[in-house]
Amino acid sequence: MSESLTPVPAAGPTVSDRILTIPNLLSAIRVLLVPVFLVLVLAGEDLAALVIIIISSASDYLDGVIARRFDQMSRLGRLLDPAADRLFILAAVIGLAVREVVPWWLVAVIVGRDVMLVLLGIVLAQHRYGPLPVHHLGKLATFALFYALPILVLGQAFPDLRPISDPLGWALALWGAFLYWWAGALYLRQTLDLVRAPAPSTPISSDSVNGSRRSTNG
Repeated sequence: MSESLTPVPAAGPTVSDRILTIPNLLSAIRVLLVPVFLVLVLAGEDLAALVIIIISSASDYLDGVIARRFDQMSRLGRLLDPAADRLFILAAVIGLAVREVVPWWLVAVIVGRDVMLVLLGIVLAQHRYGPLPVHHLGKLATFALFYALPILVLGQAFPDLRPISDPLGWALALWGAFLYWWAGALYLRQTLDLVRAPAPSTPISSDSVNGSRRSTNG
């Protein structure tokens, strides 16, 4: 394997196998709030749905602070944290599509990219590789989508704000969708480069490609 394709361990904080930590509890609560959020969006209870998003965003910030401050970063947390973000995005876009606030092609764009990443993960695992390191484009795309859809919900809750919230929400949604697939194309290229190279002699774990807490692709 060429040097450019060999993942190099990154210096970073220790990541443990602990399960019962405060950050993991907060992330688990965020995941459990996703179906509640979806039901509220489908029922048109937009104000309550926004409260759920605010609670989720606050807990997301808090669990990251606690994990770094008190050295409670864990492998489970690195899965739960970004999973909660993706599930909220998925719930919001499906709920808004059912209500005809956003078109179904936006659902297809977001879901299609995540399905592609799942397939890439399977291919990498078959070639004895762990998850690819997070790309900044992926993080930016997730950030844009995570806030675009609640902004559109805000316009539904307060119609007087729609002249501002709708253009802003759609700008973030379209930009996020574009970056989502741009990052996806980079992950696809990295995967192809790795699987075409000679197989590593030992399995490469996710810790060896990324030492950060959010190791799942954005």
